Amino acid sequence: MVTDRGLEVLRAIVQDYVASSEPVGSKSIVERHSFGVSAATIRGDMAQLEEAELIVAPHTSSGRIPTDKGYRVFVDRLQGMQPLSPAQRQAIARFLDEAADLDDVMARSVRLLSQLTNQVALAQYPSVAKARVRRVEVVQVAEARLLLVVILDSGRVEQRMVDAGQQIAAEAAQAIGRALDVAVAGKPTTDAEEALGTVVDAASPAVATATARLVVVLGDVLAPTAGDRLVIAGASHLVRGGADLSGSVTMVLEAIEEQVTLLRLFGEMDAEATAVATRIGREMADGLEQTSIVTGAYGAGGHEAGRVGVLGPTRMDYASNMAAVRAVARYLTRLLDDEER
Repeated sequence: MVTDRGLEVLRAIVQDYVASSEPVGSKSIVERHSFGVSAATIRGDMAQLEEAELIVAPHTSSGRIPTDKGYRVFVDRLQGMQPLSPAQRQAIARFLDEAADLDDVMARSVRLLSQLTNQVALAQYPSVAKARVRRVEVVQVAEARLLLVVILDSGRVEQRMVDAGQQIAAEAAQAIGRALDVAVAGKPTTDAEEALGTVVDAASPAVATATARLVVVLGDVLAPTAGDRLVIAGASHLVRGGADLSGSVTMVLEAIEEQVTLLRLFGEMDAEATAVATRIGREMADGLEQTSIVTGAYGAGGHEAGRVGVLGPTRMDYASNMAAVRAVARYLTRLLDDEER
């Protein structure tokens, strides 16, 4: 059984290994940390940690490095995240406040997070499945051509050109837009399908074709997985830290480019009822076992809208990365909520 001091030794090993990338020995622990015991005693603690599979010797007669399990214990026992400095918090506020629209907000969030952590930064666009419809409008752009505009409470705006299938007056197009808005405005997107069916049933024969086509397109816009994607910045950090990935950089870059695996991970992490969630090493998907991801949820309209996070080698500074992710997620929530009001 690992003692309390043994867990503190684990903390020291993680911190020193993250800082130096070199295996950590008992002598260096005694020199760098105030345990008040001999190196021989520390070696006994390290033997317990090794037996518990929390640390391992990468080479014969070398120091020790944390295992994935060791990192997990370290992260779960973090008493507090390393706070950001007032200057860092002010920089976050200034940089994000200058954003022009939602696309700019997301792009700025990942650039800032990558700069703060020196890791790959990821931001999930506000999920359609978690949003409510704020407004729907239909605008005539030609005799049989309509523009459908959908605004969600997350600030997300979707526009689609729709072939009406019939000639339709501007006033009739606006009337269909009002009917669609009445049906779904204020409702969760997950309730939209049933509500839209009533609009089709109530449409007059004169606009039935246009209404049906608009309903199909609107249903596609409000589908749970519609437009799910990530904004990414800082992939070059993976290349610079390639020594920690033992040749798996290409697989990690492919996962970043394809996004499907990472979006699935984000979805799985939604179920973890914590402000900041982590996946470490073997907890990750196939091909990403030498990496870790730290994510935090941000909200809009009073509910969770998506996640932001960082991806990097398992040898990362978890405390400061978790603090940066939490700070950006919180500010992103405040910014989107202010736009909602």
